[in-house]
Amino acid sequence: MENKQPIRLESISEFHSSRGLPLPEHPLISVIDFGKVSRSVNIGENSWVFGFYQISLKKGIDFNMKYGQQKYDFESGVMGFIAPNQVFKIDHEANPAQKRSGWMLLVHPDFLWNTTLAKTIKEYEYFGYSINEALFLSAKEEKTVNGIIENIRQEYQANIDKFSKQIIISQIETLLGYSERFYNRQFITREKSNHQILKNLEGLLNNHFQNDSLILKGLPTVHDIAGQLNISQKYLSTLLKVLTGQSTQQHIHNKLIEKAKEKLSTTNLSISEIAYDLGFEHSQSFSKLFKSKTSQSPLKFRSGFN
Repeated sequence: MENKQPIRLESISEFHSSRGLPLPEHPLISVIDFGKVSRSVNIGENSWVFGFYQISLKKGIDFNMKYGQQKYDFESGVMGFIAPNQVFKIDHEANPAQKRSGWMLLVHPDFLWNTTLAKTIKEYEYFGYSINEALFLSAKEEKTVNGIIENIRQEYQANIDKFSKQIIISQIETLLGYSERFYNRQFITREKSNHQILKNLEGLLNNHFQNDSLILKGLPTVHDIAGQLNISQKYLSTLLKVLTGQSTQQHIHNKLIEKAKEKLSTTNLSISEIAYDLGFEHSQSFSKLFKSKTSQSPLKFRSGFN
């Protein structure tokens, strides 16, 4: 089957037109009532790329979204975040008889010019999330973000003056700040799925350090681990920081030191041989890392068992 090129919508006006909506009241920002978006357009037939940010809260839907190269489970009543130039595709659309509600906030990068948000918006990690990372809101949290969106809507629909842009920018920053807080809350409250990620991480590391992978491939990288867990590096790092206080790299090093201590205390292998078995090209690098983590050299640690 021939692969179709993604359909690019560079402007917010193009998005309105593609969804059967009137032209936007402002060319660079728009709040759209999701219930009014036309269902006549079968968006599931193509991949899409937007030239603007989309932040959405959608309810009454039932579809999966392919976001980049991963599946993004989009359930009713969750927020989603898409940055410019990210490819996505809807795999399955909702039942036409199902009532939909919610909103979409579209913000063109040009609207952010000469503001601090132009730079800081790229630092919000949830715009790069890959899979199963939609934001699930409580009723109280949903009320909070809905209030912010209504403030934005009222501001750009009013008579634009010299204060309007900065007021809207401040509201967007507030929305992003709350979203970041809610994501951190979600890492803690959605214990079952998060603990499963921790369990899978432990299994991956145990498997990696118990076979010849270290000799053949060297130490696992954060990129490798996140890929095997089917989530993004940023998501994994944030999750681990919240739940354990340590980064992905620290978890890898912890497992490495654990394995090194085992070899130092139960085998007669030389330091160079242990370093090689653990994926190090140079024993000095191994010794330096071991001492930084334990405050002892490998030889001093071993001497404690003799």
